[in-house]
Amino acid sequence: MAVDIGNTETSWGVFEGDRLTARWSTSTVIERTADEYRVLLSSLLAERGFSRGDITHAAMCSVVPPLTGIFEALLGGTLAVKPLVVGAGIKTGIRIRMDNPREVGADRIVNAVAAHNIYTGAVIIIDMGTATTFDTISADGDYLGGAIAPGLKTSIESLYAHTAMLPRIDLTRPEKAIGTNTVTAMRSGLIFGYSGLIEGLVKRIKNELGQQASVVATGGLANIIAGEVKSIDDVKPDLTLTGLKLLHKLNLE
Repeated sequence: MAVDIGNTETSWGVFEGDRLTARWSTSTVIERTADEYRVLLSSLLAERGFSRGDITHAAMCSVVPPLTGIFEALLGGTLAVKPLVVGAGIKTGIRIRMDNPREVGADRIVNAVAAHNIYTGAVIIIDMGTATTFDTISADGDYLGGAIAPGLKTSIESLYAHTAMLPRIDLTRPEKAIGTNTVTAMRSGLIFGYSGLIEGLVKRIKNELGQQASVVATGGLANIIAGEVKSIDDVKPDLTLTGLKLLHKLNLE
């Protein structure tokens, strides 16, 4: 089992060999107790016909510190397996060329490992979640850094919370850039605006790299934006879960 604990959503996946056979996405709720998460995990497994004894290994990454220990105990107690927790001291197969490597989120390291193993040459990863992050990995497996911008949903909630007359909207592609009402104008700014942000940053990153790079998008909102951004070469919704599987295998060996 692979578990990616994000700020907004938690992704769960079950691998049989190298094949992802089950996947779930649940809300990340800090207020849930360990018992509530135990019931949730048991129901997810039962839904797909798994028993707790079917899971023989586990790996997890977390960007929500209050939940890291809870999930480590959850997987260890409910599944009776000691999970690999992505953090300092584990083998990754990549080199982190940051001023302070400990600042890099665990999910970004996991994505970098997956991308370096899947693609040939340099890779730029765009992860569209609570934040929109850009990570750059050289052809030799060096994590070079990247960029962080507010996520689409974060921007929607900020507009709704801090403006008196703008509504909360869903993310639907507008027919044109010139919105003829408040909702279509907001959708234009968000969908087309973020597309321009991504195109611009990818261009700058490639110029600084001085070489070609594959551009892969992941995260819950990747499919919404990918169709608008010509520089995105591939969409991998399960990149983080795949990276957890690869890291578990590397450290098990």
